[in-house]
Amino acid sequence: MLVSVGQFRPGGDAAANLAVMRDLAAEAAAEGSELIVFPEESMFTVGRVEGSLQQAVEATWTSFVQQLSFIAAAHSIAVVAGGYEPSGEERPFNTLVLVDGTGRIVDTYRKLHLYDAFSYQESTRIKPGDGGVKVARIGGLGVGLMTCYDIRFPEQARALADAGADLICVPAAWFKGEHKIEHWETLLKARAIENTVWVAAAGTSSSHTIGHSAVIDPMGVPQAHLEDEERGVVTTEVTRRRVDEVREFLPVLRNRRFARNETIVDAH
Repeated sequence: MLVSVGQFRPGGDAAANLAVMRDLAAEAAAEGSELIVFPEESMFTVGRVEGSLQQAVEATWTSFVQQLSFIAAAHSIAVVAGGYEPSGEERPFNTLVLVDGTGRIVDTYRKLHLYDAFSYQESTRIKPGDGGVKVARIGGLGVGLMTCYDIRFPEQARALADAGADLICVPAAWFKGEHKIEHWETLLKARAIENTVWVAAAGTSSSHTIGHSAVIDPMGVPQAHLEDEERGVVTTEVTRRRVDEVREFLPVLRNRRFARNETIVDAH
């Protein structure tokens, strides 16, 4: 099936962000795409929200998810996008939503690995996920979900492959900095190569994040990509056949000597 990544710069206004996502989804659907992946923080960027984050999340989450369903159904395209979900506490979850092309909510994934690195402490404002890995079926493919910093943890991608992922979606807001683009591109390729899966990564593009969205095949070869454009969509064909072809001559999952582990330890 055709898969797109949509790159943009979310602000603090969820309605304005959703308007951009509608336009990008319409563009992808016009190309025949059956799935579009949007960035982390598509709902809104935490740093641009005025007032209490908890209140903003509680006021916005339900309507944001509903609007994702409307976008998906209007264009008959599955959608993956990131937002902030109330947790019942002051710190919300950083959550991905997967909606199918009919507008049905298929699954949600709460970010397991919070970005407590490079002098940033995401855990001071966000609660870590508690639901393990998530893989769902879209268009005949097993679609796995990860968020941004999760990509630095190969055991999570391996657990998704073991759970049946043919494609791993990685919404992100990858901060700029020394070697950060190189890290991003290397890690995305590594997760594809070592698990012989497709990777579709959608990044925010702003003054402090890199963009560089891409779709990468199971051999680690980028098939579509963006650079630091503030807004854009790229689309490519993603197939289970390509996964099977690569696994025939590169059977790393079959050749491994470590025991298969289908669980991920809670990141608390």
